[in-house]
Amino acid sequence: MNETTPNALNGAQIILKMLELHGVKHVFGLPGETTIGWYKEWREHSDIEYVLTRDERTASYAAEAYAKITGRPSVLEAPSPGVTHCSPGITEAYLSSVPVIFFSSDIPVNQDKKHGLTGVDQSALYDSICKESFVLTNAKDIPFLLRRAFRVATSGRPAPVHIRVPINVFHEEAEITDLYAESDYSVYPAHRPVADHSKIKAAVEVLLAAEKPVIVCGQGGLISKATDALLELAELLQIPVGTTTPGKGTIPENHPLALRVIGGRGGMEYSNRYVREADTVFFIGTNTDSAATDHWKLYGDPNAKTFMHLDIAEAHVGNNFPVKIGLVGDARASLEYMVEIIKADHPTLQRDEIDLNPIKKTALDKVFNSNIPMPEGTVSPVKLSQALDKILPANAIVTSEPGVSAIYPSALLTIKEAGRRYITNYSMGALGYSVPAALGASYASDGPIISFTGDGSFGFVMGDMETIRRSNKNVTVILTRNDAFGWIRGEALLLDDVDEPWSTDFGSVDYIKLAEAFGFKTARITSEDDIEAILQDAIDHPGASFIEMMVPTQDKIIPFVPNWVRAAKAKNLPYFE
Repeated sequence: MNETTPNALNGAQIILKMLELHGVKHVFGLPGETTIGWYKEWREHSDIEYVLTRDERTASYAAEAYAKITGRPSVLEAPSPGVTHCSPGITEAYLSSVPVIFFSSDIPVNQDKKHGLTGVDQSALYDSICKESFVLTNAKDIPFLLRRAFRVATSGRPAPVHIRVPINVFHEEAEITDLYAESDYSVYPAHRPVADHSKIKAAVEVLLAAEKPVIVCGQGGLISKATDALLELAELLQIPVGTTTPGKGTIPENHPLALRVIGGRGGMEYSNRYVREADTVFFIGTNTDSAATDHWKLYGDPNAKTFMHLDIAEAHVGNNFPVKIGLVGDARASLEYMVEIIKADHPTLQRDEIDLNPIKKTALDKVFNSNIPMPEGTVSPVKLSQALDKILPANAIVTSEPGVSAIYPSALLTIKEAGRRYITNYSMGALGYSVPAALGASYASDGPIISFTGDGSFGFVMGDMETIRRSNKNVTVILTRNDAFGWIRGEALLLDDVDEPWSTDFGSVDYIKLAEAFGFKTARITSEDDIEAILQDAIDHPGASFIEMMVPTQDKIIPFVPNWVRAAKAKNLPYFE
């Protein structure tokens, strides 16, 4: 409801009230001199919880994960000295279509031209990785600009919006007559445009005529919350559904039509073979990037099959594969209309039922029972994923990041209830994501959080173990340790045929002592027989837990990466596929 009575407020108060009106419950960040004026009003006038982190980068990843889990735009703030540190999380959010409202405080306008300390062109810095980047130049414009920020961030393809706040604006007072929010933009997607109706009808005919169609769904299906419509379409036409790694969980992975993950980062041989042999591929909410397509080789000759593509971002549609029909629109709304057409035009449609569960069980059992000998002193990451899959509560959330910490659970964990239950950063793929993502997820969900991280990544985020401990959340950090940047070792030794990798190995650290110093309950897995009990104990513990397990580097035991597996076969090395 609009508040029309003039009210004299300062800039800090106006920002807080606008956030409250948009339903914001948490803000991630850390303090600086340029934000003291905001914090003073915050302490006295707002109940929004401030999640204090130990690094702006950590805060940015936590905010990105929080938005993924809640389905609401998250809020991040950083002071001018640390403004550059937020770029990793903002970049991931931008490429992953995640709305983050990012406030960066600043020295007064034009003081950077005098070489004021911390002065940098923040707007130019973030313009390329945000949907918009603008400056609050006066207090009176704040309500208008914040409504715009939420509208832009949540409409169309969601993405971050950057708001630069000069320090003087926090203190400036103004008579405000437009203190209101537009409730549509407190969640995302804010609007659901349906793709061209005639093209939807044409797509239905293509799917009906296909002999071996397949649907490949990216994280756009999760963003759109398209699960029910996607399942109804798949069941009506009996079309198998594969997902990219970021799209994992769009449909339950134990559903008879679920292929599970496909592609070059966790796709197993059976699922990749299925999509390669399909005659018609229907992309939904995916940008068909290199990771999801095994560097665009996954589907074989692109001229030998039919492609269709549905996405809210018109630039993605047909970007990498020649599409017979391109559909620009919201995934859920467009699929719902597609289902309506099928039911109306083909009321007696009967299709032979497909059940992929036996194929999936055979493939998973082959991996789980492979018993490939592990190098001395290491434990199988396959067994870790297998045990966790057995005991993982339905309300748990798993975070992971590139490396051993993601590649095995991406392939082997079964998401039994659809939704954002498994989150990764495979849009950008930078190290140091999973632990701060777990922090953000813990404020977005009441269930236990499991964070798979590697020691290469863990080195980026150790300071925020204190943040997790202070939060009193049920977070379990699982460190798969190999004292190396194992992914780079794998690339170098398997694909570049070097004799020895260069600058990939680093010194050992007593991570258990480190975690204990931060106040975590700790355990070390040294045997496959210990895995399930240690995992269960950590999940049952209401506070912060830390588990360390030594694992082989990716050049010793080759995981589910198709081009690596091809090299492993040629070199007679042990592999999983």
